[in-house]
Amino acid sequence: MTISEIKLSEIIGGGYDEFWNCEKRYRVLKGGKGSKKSSTTALNFIFRLMKFKGSNLLVVRQVMNTHRDSTFAQLKWAQEKLNVSNLWRNTVSPMEMVYIPTGQKIIFRGFDDVLKLASATVPTGHLNFVWIEEAFEIASEADFDKLDLSVPRGTVEPPLYKQTTLTFNPWSGTHWLKKRFFESQSADVETFSTNYFVNEFLDETDRLVFERMKKSNPRKYDVAGLGNWGISEGLVYENWTVGKKEIAKDELYKWKSFFGLDYGYTNDPTGFVGFMANPIDKELYIFCEFCKKRMLNCDIAEEIKKLGFSKERIRADCAEPKSNDDLRRLGIGRITPSVKGRDSILNGISAINEYKITVNPDCVNMIRELSSYIYGDKTSDSGLRMPKDSDNHLCDALRYAFEDVKHFHPCRENEEAPETNPQILKSDFNGGWDI
Repeated sequence: MTISEIKLSEIIGGGYDEFWNCEKRYRVLKGGKGSKKSSTTALNFIFRLMKFKGSNLLVVRQVMNTHRDSTFAQLKWAQEKLNVSNLWRNTVSPMEMVYIPTGQKIIFRGFDDVLKLASATVPTGHLNFVWIEEAFEIASEADFDKLDLSVPRGTVEPPLYKQTTLTFNPWSGTHWLKKRFFESQSADVETFSTNYFVNEFLDETDRLVFERMKKSNPRKYDVAGLGNWGISEGLVYENWTVGKKEIAKDELYKWKSFFGLDYGYTNDPTGFVGFMANPIDKELYIFCEFCKKRMLNCDIAEEIKKLGFSKERIRADCAEPKSNDDLRRLGIGRITPSVKGRDSILNGISAINEYKITVNPDCVNMIRELSSYIYGDKTSDSGLRMPKDSDNHLCDALRYAFEDVKHFHPCRENEEAPETNPQILKSDFNGGWDI
């Protein structure tokens, strides 16, 4: 069977006709989870490259190593769905896909390796298509502009055309994507919004997940379910932005790293967060995380070691003393139980809210939590509203670790970068420290 013999409508379903056929310079798609936006985009690009001889595709995410389990897997799935896997050669080292009959390529890059991103080339045809998946992770519009000036590149003749496609979940209405593409549209931009209602391939159990979300966390449902822009009004933490932080060497003494851990397993994920705090200027920079379900204690220890933080002091949930003991035996020797007590949650939140928070764009789970962490209907013994205890595992880990910030008193003796923290790298560009 060839691709021409397949009924595309049976594979793609409805709701994406205009998106599929759009040829404008910028094709921008925001949508909720389960809206089939990524799978439809993957199908569309495999179909396009086989249809348009001489076309090639650059696939971009914020972090290169996230491609393998996302865009690479989705495009491979698309080849199988279109029954054309035998016509493609897929490799992970280097990570690329080659259309065997013509040599056209799909190549993968990350914004975390700017040099490779800017020098992306193909041996045949034109690098005329770009797909930025999870574009919300791209914190800087300037970074997008650098890519946009480099790729797609060159002059192409019809029927080829140049196009950049951006797909993402709209977690915050303050993101540059909203202003750039949705509030000031131009003739070369086409925007689309979608949600799980157009996905006829979801079964009843899938839809029940969204119905439960609708009742338990309406704010998250509005974004993750309906694909609407997130808003900051009413959030537990409002004073935060997405971006990368550079610290000048003569300012480094003000900063110190802290780490928190919240346990989960089947229904809730285990959340680990690393951040730097500056109590003098009241700034906080969240630079790393992991957030996964079904992690055994040995898995948690291995992940912490992989990140390079096994020797750091880590505040973990005091309700899990057995797990804390296990991690110590597994080589995470400075696990310390969190401090809990009357109004400890609200006091911790109040202390954090005194700080201006910057979140590294790689910390996608923290961004999602901060975008949907809201106050609920329950009140404390003091009569104050409590935050909803759902989808807040990284926020809890942050609060545990923040207890230690109170005891950090910066002095000039701390000016050198901590050797145990590999996240701090000396910058070659401005004489500062790029975290």
